[in-house]
Parts: sequence; C-alpha cells; structure tokens
Amino acid sequence: MQQFSYTIQDPYGIHARPAGQLFRMAREFDCTVTVQCKGQSCSLKELMHFMALGIMQGDTITVQAEGKDEAECIAQISKFLTENV
Repeated sequence: MQQFSYTIQDPYGIHARPAGQLFRMAREFDCTVTVQCKGQSCSLKELMHFMALGIMQGDTITVQAEGKDEAECIAQISKFLTENV
C-alpha cells in the first residue's frame, strides 16, 4: 500500500470537474484507491461518494492505493492534485 496527503489549495475545493477527472483517472488503474478526509473515507472509483465528502479549500486529504499498479496511480493522482487543486 502507498499513500500521500495533500492540502486542497483551490478556493472552490474539489468541485465537479476535478472530482470527475480524478474519478476517471482512478478507474484506469487496477488497484483500490481510497480517499480519507474529515474522518470519512470512500473509494475514488465511486464518484458520488467522493463528491459527498464535501472537500473544501484547506482540507487535508489522504489518498491510499493498494494493488498491482499502486505506485503509478499514486504518482499520477499526486501530480494532478498538485497541478490542479
């Protein structure tokens, strides 16, 4: 299992567009991808559950990946968050 934490910088938090992009990205990988925020967690491959976390600017999320291509998954999601959110 690999994981990383990231504090959301975008003033709108994780809204529909970045949530959809992260969802599509996560579905490309053959591993389990989980997001934790504010004491709750969900699969990043379940878009509505992910959006229901209500992640706002200043919130810190932890992304965990476990499976065959977990390293590549974590690297791409980390890069996306750093560059876009």
